[in-house]
Amino acid sequence: MIWQRVRDFGELVKFSHTIFLFPFALSALVLAHAERPLSLGVVFWIVVALVAARSAAMIMNRIADRRYDALNPRTASRPLVTGRVSALQAWLWLASACALLVLAAWRLNPLCLALSPVALAWVLGYSFTKRFTALCHVWLGMATALAPLGAWLAVTGRWDWGALALALACTGWVAGFDVIYACQDIDFDRRQGLKSLPACTSLERGLGYSRLLHALALAGFLAVGWRFGLGGVYFGGVAVIALILASEQWLVARRLANVPLAFFTLNGVVSVLYFVTLGLDRWLAG
Repeated sequence: MIWQRVRDFGELVKFSHTIFLFPFALSALVLAHAERPLSLGVVFWIVVALVAARSAAMIMNRIADRRYDALNPRTASRPLVTGRVSALQAWLWLASACALLVLAAWRLNPLCLALSPVALAWVLGYSFTKRFTALCHVWLGMATALAPLGAWLAVTGRWDWGALALALACTGWVAGFDVIYACQDIDFDRRQGLKSLPACTSLERGLGYSRLLHALALAGFLAVGWRFGLGGVYFGGVAVIALILASEQWLVARRLANVPLAFFTLNGVVSVLYFVTLGLDRWLAG
């Protein structure tokens, strides 16, 4: 029974998608370590904050979209729709995740604690953006970008334009592939009055916006390299990431059925490759 609850919670918050989030937060930690040495306590509470924030965001998204998920064949099997997770359970898990985030922020530093309500409002607010703006993808990108930015602030306690460049890169990267993901639901979104760039324009224009957002992401990655004096290994990794993103765009433009490959596989490779090449570059530089 307990194991089934754990499985239901894992499916509700999609822990398997955490691979999109953690490598960039870890990259921020590698960069911040040069400014202020890390401690195990700080790393622990950063991980707690990341897991709590992402869990809260996903649970809120499932609660807010339950009616739409029930109508969409692609999402009709989600646990909150089928009843495997009750609405009361979801709200209790949401409250627990929010409380855990605030606790972690309090344990990190006063700046993180002060910003925790802002972070929560932003990540929870994303769930309602498709009701009123086609720029919901950018909102999601900015919500995800709070992970590396928050990790930087947790370690250093101050702002830096290099950390903001990494956040900008994450925003463009996530928003770009979220536009691709939304291409699956163009007809459904239009029937339900929901907004996305593909639904409000067209498939072709939506993919064009996705390419622009990915170009923004690459510009942000380059800016991070310049700000922190990274070397050839890092910029080589960015070049490979550019090729992967180009391949992703080509796959989707060629056949929309390739969305799962473009969304899950290639973007998982991008996030891990970014962290590995950045960390290797730092390690080789001593």
